[in-house]
Amino acid sequence: MVAFQGDVSEHVQAMGRALGDEGSVVEVRKGGIVPECDGVILPGGESTTIARHLARTGVGDEIRTAAGSGTPIMATCAGLIVISKEIVEETRFLPLGLLDVRVLRNAFGSQRESFEADLEVEGFGPPYRAVFIRAPAVVGWGDEIDVLARIGDLAVAVRERNLIGLAFHPELTWDLRFHEIFLDMICEVGIDVRH
Repeated sequence: MVAFQGDVSEHVQAMGRALGDEGSVVEVRKGGIVPECDGVILPGGESTTIARHLARTGVGDEIRTAAGSGTPIMATCAGLIVISKEIVEETRFLPLGLLDVRVLRNAFGSQRESFEADLEVEGFGPPYRAVFIRAPAVVGWGDEIDVLARIGDLAVAVRERNLIGLAFHPELTWDLRFHEIFLDMICEVGIDVRH
């Protein structure tokens, strides 16, 4: 769990619930930890702040290496912006360029326009109640991207091999289905954290 800023404690708690007694969550605030992790979560927060810390500590380069070697990565809200290949508007940082998507920051408006919505998610039974806080959206994507959920023409949940990007905050609900997908991704690469 990249723990520079944002919804770190909420993600730690959600992953703790999803893991039960199997596995543990490590908070990453410096270099040298990511290479030992079975998976990485980049939480929501403020994308420019997160990107600066990733660059300053070298953790961004470690995440690039981990992603390239197949380590599962789940990026939520600002994390989605940080791992994208392209950000529509000008920013003060370059994204990590991992997920082949084009992202629009604050796609649904400012903090005041934050909302919840029921999403029809590929592979889920009942709809997923998602919490959007000053959320981005995916406005373009490459051929290898699997769009898992949309709001209108905007993608809000996507997957590309070992990378999953969510425009919302799954850690702010009791519905652990996205955290379970992330754990399944870890198991797919041969690391069984649940059994």
